Amino acid sequence: MQKLSPQTIAVHSGTKRSQYNEMSEAIFLTQSFKYKTAEQAEDLFLNPKKEEFGYSRYENPTVRMFEERMAAIEKTEDAYATATGMAAVHGALFSILKAGDHLVASRALFGSCLYIIEELLPRFGVEISFVDGIDLDDWESSITTNTKVVFVETISNPTLEIIDLAAVSEIAHRKGALVIVDNVFTTPVFSLASSLGADVIIYSATKHIDGQGRCLGGVICGTEEFIQKVVLPFMKHTGGSLSPFNAWILLKSLETINLRCRTQAESALKIAKSLEKHPKIKKITYPYLKTHTQYSLAKKQMTGGGTVIAIELVGNKKTTFSFLNNLKIISISNNLGDSRSLITHPATTTHQRLSIDQKKYLGINDGLVRLSVGLEDVKDLVVDLKQSLTAV
Repeated sequence: MQKLSPQTIAVHSGTKRSQYNEMSEAIFLTQSFKYKTAEQAEDLFLNPKKEEFGYSRYENPTVRMFEERMAAIEKTEDAYATATGMAAVHGALFSILKAGDHLVASRALFGSCLYIIEELLPRFGVEISFVDGIDLDDWESSITTNTKVVFVETISNPTLEIIDLAAVSEIAHRKGALVIVDNVFTTPVFSLASSLGADVIIYSATKHIDGQGRCLGGVICGTEEFIQKVVLPFMKHTGGSLSPFNAWILLKSLETINLRCRTQAESALKIAKSLEKHPKIKKITYPYLKTHTQYSLAKKQMTGGGTVIAIELVGNKKTTFSFLNNLKIISISNNLGDSRSLITHPATTTHQRLSIDQKKYLGINDGLVRLSVGLEDVKDLVVDLKQSLTAV
């Protein structure tokens, strides 16, 4: 499978068939499994084994198919599926960090990731340092030989700041730190984080992997040792496992992720270009737009610009809300990666808990909106955006 293209891997990898040889993956909606003997049950609890299932909170055949498919796509040795994307972030960090450890993270992060790193980890004695994610000198001086983990979003939410993952990974590895990457905005389609140095790759499968707004899920990809010896023991006892039904939905969605995301990225670039010089827009940010300050880096480490655009309007909160409320096709929602185009106001939704100073530092102001481009006809989306700007 490793020699095949990502599109083929996303359709075929990890498939397990029952005795009936079904073509579509089976859903094993069961809490537990029957043991042939008491000795087998004892042995499985003493020596857990892949492909031997005892309880679905630990492992489940449908979930295992999804995990193996994601590992194959990411070119990692193994993966562990979680109930949500934030369960994946929480599980990856809390399973490896302990009191006295040091974590370095880019400051431009999703609000819930910031909460875990800024609020929760320090309660358990983990030392935290934040850096300017695009400043390599800041990374160099902040990562020390005591640093256990480096955490980044390859593209930040919502301002689309791009991390030079290869450079940051080189610094981290030179000093003995593990690199954990939230790769949601680049998706499994446009960036292979493992080839750029990431040790652990995290996805909110709720986003592009499902891609149709139906279910929650997450996944942690990494080495077999990290997944089986570090993540699995923590997750199976703390209960953040993915349900078999959601795993089945995500498996079926992976079959079309390349088609969906590439179409959405093409539309996103067309929308960004069409609005770039609009008089009521102060700034358009999109990785594959030449005006993006890190355009060269985006082209170097991504095969597409992604599905999200950051738009900063001229005006205040009232102006921005008027723009949002006048949209006819695009829906106001804090999700992203959906087949439907979605838009949100980060300052009052996903990042509302941040202080005024934090928002100012990150560039999250009252005029900023985050647009997740869907699968509608791009001409209709452009018309919708322009008519709403006119109505403001």
